[in-house]
Amino acid sequence: MTFLNEVINGKKPIEEAIFEAIVKAKTTCEENGNNSANCAVAWDIVEELQIEKAHQKQAKHRKTSLEDYCEIYPDALECLMYDI
Repeated sequence: MTFLNEVINGKKPIEEAIFEAIVKAKTTCEENGNNSANCAVAWDIVEELQIEKAHQKQAKHRKTSLEDYCEIYPDALECLMYDI
């Protein structure tokens, strides 16, 4: 889990950590066999990093000025939505 800790602490970009984890997983599986516990753990780490990357992408969604305005003034004409 050191890869994930380095990403969370800001020491390494997520893409770099994913690449390094994939290389390590391939090496681990070659050395220990594809059905070994170590191989499974190595690929679990890759999966966790990819999940973290997806979470970071979702967190980057920024509200538009209109969304901010409508949150403050939900009854404003610009913010009203009508069902037709």
